[in-house]
Amino acid sequence: MSAAPLPPPSALGPHPPGPDAPPTCAVPHFAPVRVRGGRYQLARLARHRRRAVAAGLAVTAAALVAVGPAGAEGTRGQPVTEPARERRTVEMVTAPVRIADAATVLLLRAGDRVDVIAAEASARGDDALVVARGAQVKEVPEPLEGAAESGALVVLSVPRSTAARLAGASATARLAVTLC
Repeated sequence: MSAAPLPPPSALGPHPPGPDAPPTCAVPHFAPVRVRGGRYQLARLARHRRRAVAAGLAVTAAALVAVGPAGAEGTRGQPVTEPARERRTVEMVTAPVRIADAATVLLLRAGDRVDVIAAEASARGDDALVVARGAQVKEVPEPLEGAAESGALVVLSVPRSTAARLAGASATARLAVTLC
């Protein structure tokens, strides 16, 4: 068996510095640099599990925002804007309401806002219930002669559901208004 040939002596040792290299100098002695707690980082991470989970979730959330939703055509990192939902407009209806106190109706004008209160007589006393809040007065018709005992008529603009409650309350209770 033959021995492998040795490389030339210049390949074994360091090369001499080139002509443009600065002169060499001695390196001063210094203490080794030690990272505080570097040996026990894994144990500390296990003790502080909540922090580790929170950090992982934060990194995951940042990555998901950067990538964006699958198939999104928007810019990366920007939220996808959806068209705003159309607000359903409340359908307003006019509801004629007979108010028990005719003198109160004389105080009303078109455009006033009123609350309509239904007062029912019961065994416990008079129970009052607000049937309509902030209803707009559309019209106050002229009272008929001899009809003051039965109250006076007011035409209100209210949502359709409130008009149904007003009709139901007027059949069983006396109605009154308060100005808003």
